[in-house]
Amino acid sequence: MTKLTTLKQAVADFVKDGDIVYAAGFTHLIPFAAGHEIIRQGRKNLILARATPDLIYDQMVAAGCAKKVIFSYMGNPGVGSLRIVRSALEKGELEWEEYSHFGMITRLQAGAAGLPFLPMNQTGATDLEKSNPQIKRIPDPYGGKDVIVVPALNPDVAIVHVQRADKNGNAHLWGIIGEQKEAAFAAKKVILTAEEIVDESVIRSDPNRTMIPANIVDAVCHVPFASHPSYSQGYYDRDNEFYLAWDKISESQDSVKAYLDEWVFGVKDREEYWQKLGAEKREQLKVVSALSEPVNYGKY
Repeated sequence: MTKLTTLKQAVADFVKDGDIVYAAGFTHLIPFAAGHEIIRQGRKNLILARATPDLIYDQMVAAGCAKKVIFSYMGNPGVGSLRIVRSALEKGELEWEEYSHFGMITRLQAGAAGLPFLPMNQTGATDLEKSNPQIKRIPDPYGGKDVIVVPALNPDVAIVHVQRADKNGNAHLWGIIGEQKEAAFAAKKVILTAEEIVDESVIRSDPNRTMIPANIVDAVCHVPFASHPSYSQGYYDRDNEFYLAWDKISESQDSVKAYLDEWVFGVKDREEYWQKLGAEKREQLKVVSALSEPVNYGKY
């Protein structure tokens, strides 16, 4: 049995209007290809959850996919604001819930554990408690100071990009690890996109790198270069020029529409997108090998 399918089919099967969608990844392995496919398929009224929305949610909000965002930090990393999401929030066109980083991860951990909520230590972010009624204080049943509690987050679908996976969904990822594992275990459905599809023996050769197991994955999609303009450690670099360019593009509705028309609606899939970037950009994003030392797991 195989869970291999196209990204187009996976989105059609598992992402529905009104769903809570969690596109995971932190700094790298951000699933832009899946975000673009959701835009192409015209999904509406989505609740977009993500610890760090990044450009992927700016683009999805611009395309009219979202009715709400749930987040802990929002910005164009290293550049400035997410102009489109911020503008929609300020105009009252987009609902929102804000948490601390640890609050978002705690919500996912509660969801993954099947708990209704989890406690956390008090923080200095007391203004969040005032603006978000989901953040509550309860007495410590053992007599200590009050604790903060946040409700479980169980996305309808989590989308996770990885470096390699087998056809059943056992997946390796390495480099900067974000909330991929927590989001996947908390979600009702999981779409996995991968730079490479490898034999199960490759996954089994390094079990400690298997962050996502097959039993929680619903669809496996071979989508090389799926995280551009972010990066996939060991495969291609971050496109810093695009993050700067998006800051200018997002200044006007006309330039945003032109971008979406050309780079999302104007290409049929990620392969066509990658080729459209051009040979010079592809060469610029190449990385040289920097292999780790091998790990000896031994044999009996």
